[in-house]
Amino acid sequence: MSETVSTSGAAPAAPYGGTRPNAEQKRKKVTVTRLAQMRADGEKIAVLTAYDATFAAFADSAGVDCVLVGDSLGMVCQGRSSTVSVSLEEMRYHTQCVAQGLERHGSTALLIADLPYGTFHQSREQAFASAVVLMQAGAQMIKLEGGGWTVEIVAFLTERGIPVCAHLGLTPQTVAALGGYKVQGRQADEARQMKADALALEAAGASLLVLEMVPAELATSITSQMKSCATIGIGAGSGTAGQVLVMHDMLGMNLGRMAKFVRNFMQGSSSIEGAFAAYVAAVKDGSFPNNEQHAW
Repeated sequence: MSETVSTSGAAPAAPYGGTRPNAEQKRKKVTVTRLAQMRADGEKIAVLTAYDATFAAFADSAGVDCVLVGDSLGMVCQGRSSTVSVSLEEMRYHTQCVAQGLERHGSTALLIADLPYGTFHQSREQAFASAVVLMQAGAQMIKLEGGGWTVEIVAFLTERGIPVCAHLGLTPQTVAALGGYKVQGRQADEARQMKADALALEAAGASLLVLEMVPAELATSITSQMKSCATIGIGAGSGTAGQVLVMHDMLGMNLGRMAKFVRNFMQGSSSIEGAFAAYVAAVKDGSFPNNEQHAW
């Protein structure tokens, strides 16, 4: 049964019942071009993870700009200790679920999906084949972790019409090699390398760049050097072009210890939809993150 999104003055019903935050506000469809314009205009970009149709639709209702199907699903949905064991087929399935939820809702959000560990490491051709699987499932951009060696892959994908979100700093897929969930870029040589990697990824065509668990000064410096690529912070201070959180974390639900940079948006909200809307509003007005929400 299809849903028709009303463009009249009355707010249409929410997907799957309930209320629909911001439904009365006509929003522009978020595209790669729109993200670049938001960055240029100084409008903060709100990104949130989702792993199924219903939560994706409500996130879109709340005004989330980009919905990320993260391989974090391995930890928050499957109960695993890391993201490493998430398969491409699992990512395809959850991407398809989210895409269908957004489609039913008449989505304005851009759908990003993670390339899981081991699906882009062997060659550019492997990366392209893996990305095609997720794009055919409904993704509009793919995300991959790492700098240096990934630059060639990013260029290969973008040259073939696949938008890319890069990811530097704490990269969960390689957390064992990093010695655990630690802040990255504290040392001067590490900071210089991260800046160089960021510029190289932008030159290769990356549209977005996630900076995870990076000192605020470094994240702000990288952001200021970007000419077209929008930085998205998580535990990286407020100086980035946008923010991302794992949905379960910002709802106060976590099987382990909550990271210092997370804010529980269910506090003070009467509903999940309200929490989503509060998150978007806080990102947009710059009140999240504040000086207490950081990873260092």
